[in-house]
Amino acid sequence: MSDKSLSDIQREVDDYISQFKEGYFSPLALMARMSEEVGELAREVNHFYGEKPKKADEAENSVEMELGDILFILSCFANSLNIDLTEAHNKVMHKFATRDANRWTKKMTEL
Repeated sequence: MSDKSLSDIQREVDDYISQFKEGYFSPLALMARMSEEVGELAREVNHFYGEKPKKADEAENSVEMELGDILFILSCFANSLNIDLTEAHNKVMHKFATRDANRWTKKMTEL
């Protein structure tokens, strides 16, 4: 499997969605889908790392698959609003690097 950039992922999702007449859902519907997927991720994390075991008849799922679902919906959301996720990521990293530059205890490194 080759490495994919966020741009590659967004383009792949767009290619998939563009084959359907319905196209992208509305922002409100995408927000609902995102919330649903985050809830499913929370359930998996609770089963795997928390105190709530799965029922014997529950479908096998994974944190990895739920994160993949979230990435797909996130890409749909960004594409539908013409947002470049790489650019959004760069802006957020700049915000954290400046706003939170001294907020956390940095690891000591040898020179």
